[in-house]
Amino acid sequence: QVQLVESGGGLVQAGGSLRLSCAASGRTFSIMGWFRRAPGKEREFVGAITWSGGNTYYADSVKGRFTVTRDNAENTVYLQMNNLKSDDTAVYYCAGRARALYSGRYYYTQSSYYDYWGQGTQVTVSS
Repeated sequence: QVQLVESGGGLVQAGGSLRLSCAASGRTFSIMGWFRRAPGKEREFVGAITWSGGNTYYADSVKGRFTVTRDNAENTVYLQMNNLKSDDTAVYYCAGRARALYSGRYYYTQSSYYDYWGQGTQVTVSS
């Protein structure tokens, strides 16, 4: 059974930091990404990383504050979030694509590109 399990969410004050983890099991993925959905908004891209090369991609809204890393041995991807803002409040989802027939930022930023998803973890940033 293929599973993606997020952890590390919680309540943090603005300016603080959180580190989210996504543990994958059942298979490996060509690329893994992070998305988020705030109340009343569509799901949006946050960041992604290719598994073999470790290339990273970020949304403009989080660039310079968030960092995506991976641990190949543990089959885990992380999202380090620094200088958190109230606008970062959302449910954060981990996603994976098993086979990358297409590559490039355009594809990695689209939620429809991924074929496996975690159930999400809540991040709440207080003012």
